[in-house]
Amino acid sequence: MANDGIATPGKIIAVHLNYPSRAAQRGRTPAAPSYFLKPASSVAATGGTLERPSGTELLAFEGEIAVIIGEPGRRIAPGDAWSHVAAVTAANDFGVYDLRAADKGSNVRSKGGDGFTPIGPALIPAADISPDALRVRTWVNGELVQDDTSDTLLFPFSQLIADLSQLMTLESGDVILTGTPAGSSVVVPGDVVEVEVDAPDAAGSPSSGRLVTRISQGAEPFGDHGTKPAVDDLQRVEAWGSEEELAAAVAAGRATAPGDAGSRDGADAIPRPSQTFELSDELRERLGRVGVATLSVALRKRGYHDVVIEGVHALRPGQRLVGRAKTLRFIPFRPDLFASHGGGFNAQKRAFDTVEPGEVLVVEARGERRTGTVGDVLALRAKFRGAAGVVTDGGVRDADAVAEIGLPVFSQGPHPAVLGRRHVPWETDVTIACGGAAVQPGDVIVGDGDGVIVIPPALVEEVLAETEAQEREDAWIAEQVARGESVDGLFPMNADWRRRFEATVRQAQEPEEGR
Repeated sequence: MANDGIATPGKIIAVHLNYPSRAAQRGRTPAAPSYFLKPASSVAATGGTLERPSGTELLAFEGEIAVIIGEPGRRIAPGDAWSHVAAVTAANDFGVYDLRAADKGSNVRSKGGDGFTPIGPALIPAADISPDALRVRTWVNGELVQDDTSDTLLFPFSQLIADLSQLMTLESGDVILTGTPAGSSVVVPGDVVEVEVDAPDAAGSPSSGRLVTRISQGAEPFGDHGTKPAVDDLQRVEAWGSEEELAAAVAAGRATAPGDAGSRDGADAIPRPSQTFELSDELRERLGRVGVATLSVALRKRGYHDVVIEGVHALRPGQRLVGRAKTLRFIPFRPDLFASHGGGFNAQKRAFDTVEPGEVLVVEARGERRTGTVGDVLALRAKFRGAAGVVTDGGVRDADAVAEIGLPVFSQGPHPAVLGRRHVPWETDVTIACGGAAVQPGDVIVGDGDGVIVIPPALVEEVLAETEAQEREDAWIAEQVARGESVDGLFPMNADWRRRFEATVRQAQEPEEGR
């Protein structure tokens, strides 16, 4: 490789999914890292030109942090992993979605082409930086399209190194591509892609510099030696990043419209995360054991600051709820609209009469607490149907009777007035705003004494795992405080207390002698 100071690697190991933002796009969050290999012949230097293969349309970039191994090692412990890293730099994990059909997962052809792994241009010595204080950014034609940091990774560098070295020796010069954040998309001939990795908070703000790749059009067609390029609408959406990005690209003349060129029957056939996610009994049980307050911290780290349904509390103190959202929307009262929509088997009654087992009926009442939005009869119907609870940013009528039913109900509080005083029951199973939070059908709803929070389905597993880990840490801190320890340096933990905590965790994980 022509980059100064960067030798051609023996192995290039890439992680499939590692950034929460990217996992949210994909609608799935892995429980453990998975990998694929890229050949050394795919390496390229900055300033080069990459051909989009003839007959393809979906050449996608993926800006990444490349970790370069210095000290060789086998069975490296996580705590020692960073000492085996020589440097980090920028990388671009290019791939052609048109070639994924035959080897998706291995990515041999789709990501193994010549020039598909630009790396560089400069190395950032590992000794000068903290592994959780790196930033990766990508620009296309001068526009910033990716921007994320290594402290958000699902699987930190130390875990990747320890995991891989369980089975293979990591050798000097080996490269680990550590995953791409949200924003990866398609580039077309004439585009210029730039990737930079830096440590903005480290002394001197060291940087890899801009890794520049220009895209051109290849002219050599594929022969009849194997699978030829093929795409469908699902591949198009995944490559561009979202249905909205694809639509914008079509409008700009940069992409093929859904349904064209033998693709599937349009974007409506593409499954969305809320449709493919399953809230299993195990996840329900685990969510029922963690606190809404800790869940909110994990969500804020991912940029979700308005997912708490404000102003609601349990009708019976101590009640909790976990379930998937079924939505009901009220609009402000108007006599003619109430006459057409308020009577008979209206939207409110339909919602309570069709709620499924395990669902939480979430009601948009615009924060209007001066009337009831649920009473004892409807609450009884919801409980009979197996609902997990009701959340409304309005009031509750027949509050004592509703409380006796036992169905978890979170609201703005009791009010004796009937529905028609303020509301028209309008529609069900649509995206709503409840207590200042957007709620879509299928979102995961969790409530406890601190309030109610909305979790997008694609984030449930990673947010839950982080919350469980944080609560184990918090419980250990509480134990130390109960024994008389000062909170100074313990809450939050400094390096010394962190070492003690991690030692306790390791000891608990070791099998007892003689077992």
